[in-house]
Order: sequence, then C-alpha cells, then structure tokens
Amino acid sequence: MPDNNPSFVLEKAGQVKFEDRPVPEVKSPHDVIVEVKYTGICGSDVHYWTTGAIGQFVVRAPMVLGHESSGIIHSVGSAVSLSPGDHVAMEPGVPCRRCTRCKEGHYNLCADMAFAATPPYDGTLARYYCLPEDFCYKLPEGMSLEEGALVEPLAVAVHIVKQGGVKPGDSVVVFGAGPVGLLCCAVAKAFGASKIVTVDINEERLAFAQKFAATAAFRSQKESVEESAARLIKECDLGDGADVIIDASGAEVCIQTAVHALRVGGTYVQGGMGKPEITWPIVAMCTKELNVKGSFRYSSGDYKLAVDLVSSGKIDVKELITGRVKFEEAEQAFRDVKAGKGIKILIEGPSS
Repeated sequence: MPDNNPSFVLEKAGQVKFEDRPVPEVKSPHDVIVEVKYTGICGSDVHYWTTGAIGQFVVRAPMVLGHESSGIIHSVGSAVSLSPGDHVAMEPGVPCRRCTRCKEGHYNLCADMAFAATPPYDGTLARYYCLPEDFCYKLPEGMSLEEGALVEPLAVAVHIVKQGGVKPGDSVVVFGAGPVGLLCCAVAKAFGASKIVTVDINEERLAFAQKFAATAAFRSQKESVEESAARLIKECDLGDGADVIIDASGAEVCIQTAVHALRVGGTYVQGGMGKPEITWPIVAMCTKELNVKGSFRYSSGDYKLAVDLVSSGKIDVKELITGRVKFEEAEQAFRDVKAGKGIKILIEGPSS
C-alpha cells in the first residue's frame, strides 16, 4: 500500500486544503480498506464548507469532507468475505450496533453513529477509507463505480419513500427537484406510484424530472399556500388531494402547501432540511388526520435495495451525473454545486 493518503480537508468555514493524512489500518478482522474512486457532493458537504455547522454538528477541528462514495477493496481483515479488487458502494455511517434503536433495525437513529464528514468524523474524500465489511456493498457485474457513488443519495430517497408507505396506484407529489427529490420520484415510480408530480421553480429541473421519472410538473408561483395547494390539486388531477407528499426542499412555503394539498388521511414525509423552526398548518393536519413523518438518512435494507434498483435497471442514476472532475479540482466542484450548476458532480479519487 502506498504510504500517502491525499485528503480534501475542511479547516474551517470557507477554508479547505489538500493534506496528506495517515493511511488507515485494518484494526478489526471485520474491517476493509477501500481505495476511493468516486465521490459525489452532497448539500450537507457544501453547508459545512460554507457555514462550518449543521445544527448541533459543528466543525471544531479540520475534517475530511465527502460521504457519497464508491471504491475498490484494497486490503481486508482476516474474517472478511470480500476480496481485494471487489468494487463496492460505501455506506458511510457506522452505528454502535448495541443500543435499542440499533437492535430495532433503526440504526440511523443511533445516538453514537459515526458518520463520515459529520463532525468529528472524517469523510471519504481521500485515497483510502476504512469501513466494516458489512457497510460495503459489492457492486453486481455491469454496475459501474460511478453508479456506485450515487447509491448513497438513492438510499436516502429509498428511505424517504418507504417512510411514506408508497404503494402501487398511489399519487405522489415531491417538492424540490434537486438530486434527492429527483431520486424520490424515481423510487416512487419503482414502487408502483401511478401519478408522480414534481414541484419546483426551476424550469430546467422540472423538464429533467419529467424525462427522468415524474408524470407531471407543477410550477410554484407567488400566491397563498391555500391557493397554491388548490391549483396543484386541480392542474395535476389529484382528486381530493395527493395520497403521499414528500418535501425534499426544506422550504417553509412548500411544507405548508403540501399539508393543504394532501387528501384526508394522507401521508406527509419531511425529507429536506430547512429552518430549525417554521409555521405549521396544525388545523389542517389534525382535521385531515394526516400521517406526518420525518426521514433521516437510511436504515436497515435501504442501501441494499438502492443497489438492486440500479443493477436491475429500474432506476438509471447515470442520468443525474452532469460532471466529473479530478481530485485536484474538488474545491471548484464545490463552488459549482453551491452555484447550482448541474445535478450531480462526481470527484475522482486521487491519481496514483
């Protein structure tokens, strides 16, 4: 193994650098060392870069960025069934495995989760990264490492749509046509939803969403949330309202509109992060007896299902890739994502 580990490090808000970090070692018989080949840029990465914090997670020491990665197994512990050379998608959060939430299968809610690029844990934008074997998913024959890097955001979408209980014949509305919103549309389609409405203000994103997975598009306008909800229901032929609405935007106006656009007994899922506190239409929620759920990362079975959806051809994540850059161009890639350029930009692993 080479004795250097080039890494893309966030020193503090707005300040990044390339640094040679120690090469990780196999410390458990169940660990593997992955040579990272592709990493996508997530909104959380950009948020840490620009502000240095997300809620209670604050960057207090230099931290390697990145968590949407794929790579090639380089070395393995003595109890590992994967082999050097295997291509894998990397699930970037390792729970304690012992607490009540972990034992229930909701390990995404583990209080002691060690998640890549969430302070104080380093991320995957490096040459090498260490993971337990069971958090590496071998890519089936014909599935590329580029597709493998998009398994992480797809697993987020899988979890959101599962939280919504989407089933065949459902009408689903997704607010926000960013990467996660687009993938929620695709997962809803794979789960059998008959009507999938994408909502955004960006015409390019709406057009892409309809080509990608949505059956209809709705353009937000300056109007009251009640008027917007009524127009959404009428223009998209949602009858008494949508069965399931997912917010992948985090925008207060979208959240409020969604509550009013749901049918009686419908389900609302919050997938996008926004302001810590908002005004919520509590009367509409109660009188409609809505099912309201949050969604956080992914849980038991979500990553595997995401791999299966791609490898089976049910979801083509390659369509979302709008750029590939060298490792040395990582900072410019972050700037492009912050500026809203493209949909998903991949950063290649460090060259040999």
